[in-house]
Amino acid sequence: MNKKLVYTIILISALLPYIGLAVNFGTPPTQQNNLDIPILLNRILGIIWPVFMGFAIIMFIVAGFLFLKAEGEPAEIKTAQKALLWGVVGIIVGILSFSIPFIIRSLLGFN
Repeated sequence: MNKKLVYTIILISALLPYIGLAVNFGTPPTQQNNLDIPILLNRILGIIWPVFMGFAIIMFIVAGFLFLKAEGEPAEIKTAQKALLWGVVGIIVGILSFSIPFIIRSLLGFN
C-alpha cells in the first residue's frame, strides 16, 4: 500500500473525533438543536487551526535538524532548504485557507 495513502488515512481518522466534537462543543443548551453550517465550520476551523500550527512548528524543527545534520555538505543543505521552503509555503497556504471564509463572509455582507 502507498505510504502517502496510509498517512492520509491515519490523519483523517485522527481528525474525525474532533469534527464530531465540533458539533456540540461550546453551544449553550438552548441552541444545541439549531446548529447551522457556518457555526459548524467555525468550530471545525477552531479545532484544525491549532493542529495545523503544531504541524508547522514540527516542520521547522525538522528543517533545523536537517541543517544541523548537513554539516556543510551541499546536497544535504539543499534538502534542508527545500524542507524549510515547503514549511514556509505550508504556513502561507494555511493562513490563506484560514482567512478565505472571513474574506467571503465580508464580501457577502455576513459580518
